[in-house]
Amino acid sequence: MDFSLGEDRQMLVDTLGRFLAGNFDWKTRETVIETAEGWSRPVWAQLAKLGVIGALFDEASGGFGGSAFDIGVVFAEVGKALAVGPFLGTLLAGRALAATGETALLEQAIAGEVILSAALDSDAAQGVADGEGWALTGTQPVVPFAASADRIVVAARTGEGPSLFLIEKGAPGIEIRDYPLIDGGAAGELMLDGAAATLLGQAGEASAIIEEAVAAGLVALCWEAVAIMDSLKVQTLEYLRTRKQFGIAIGKFQALQHRMATLALEIEQARSSAINAADRFAKGRLEREKAVSAAKFTIGRVGSLAAEEAIQMHGGIGMTWELPLSHYAKRLVMIGHQLGDEDMHLERFIALGQDALATAS
Repeated sequence: MDFSLGEDRQMLVDTLGRFLAGNFDWKTRETVIETAEGWSRPVWAQLAKLGVIGALFDEASGGFGGSAFDIGVVFAEVGKALAVGPFLGTLLAGRALAATGETALLEQAIAGEVILSAALDSDAAQGVADGEGWALTGTQPVVPFAASADRIVVAARTGEGPSLFLIEKGAPGIEIRDYPLIDGGAAGELMLDGAAATLLGQAGEASAIIEEAVAAGLVALCWEAVAIMDSLKVQTLEYLRTRKQFGIAIGKFQALQHRMATLALEIEQARSSAINAADRFAKGRLEREKAVSAAKFTIGRVGSLAAEEAIQMHGGIGMTWELPLSHYAKRLVMIGHQLGDEDMHLERFIALGQDALATAS
């Protein structure tokens, strides 16, 4: 099987990697995450001009990519640089907008003119028809960069079933309690009290759209996580080569060599699962969902191991705020809980396998 990225995708990777290296170095990141918004609008605008946001969506939606591998390579570079911004919220909301035909707004987001976010837990809000529109009531927790978003795609229950809605920043009935995240960036608790909303698509027909959007988000997180694991591995190997004890580099100690070898093998397993999730994304609903849940389970398990081993082999310094490694480890642990943790996805993978057996019989 050919795992090469292809010329166009490799060009995207190289361009994004160079841009982040030159415009989002560690000092810039430290400054940005301490701001009220927790991200940089100028950097986001430049990413839009480079076409990075457009790479997440297909041509019919105003982008130029949109495949699972396009999503994966973008988020891998985000992970490598530990960049913060509304990447995940834009991806989730944008996939929902594209699926419901709202391409005009999505094109504005791709151009960097509108900031999007998404709250896709349909059990957390209730939608009720209100004249010619809809009113939403409920609370959606941990909405990425909620306070910065101009528009938020919200999932809610209706009499017809799970539905998708669009709400505008500052509209009556909307309150956002924003807060910084431990791994950088920001999120917010979205509280809706009869908030005016616009229905996206048809009422009661959002389940498949939400599932596909979340699957895209899972692919993104898995590729981001593998890139972070690679960074942790490189930083730890460098430390083992330079840190000396009893007059020799601690990397010479056989016990630590065995631990690093085990970690390297586990990271390759995680990489394979992320590649498989991207490869199976367009193979039908069951194949896609099994692959993304398997990948998220693997990422959660290996991510915890990578974070723990990197910090332990660095000793006390591995926990300090001044060392970039601790920030990579925090982000990796956070990814393990986003869009479902490893326990949830293990249960889901088993259930999907049982569904497949029942269908086959």
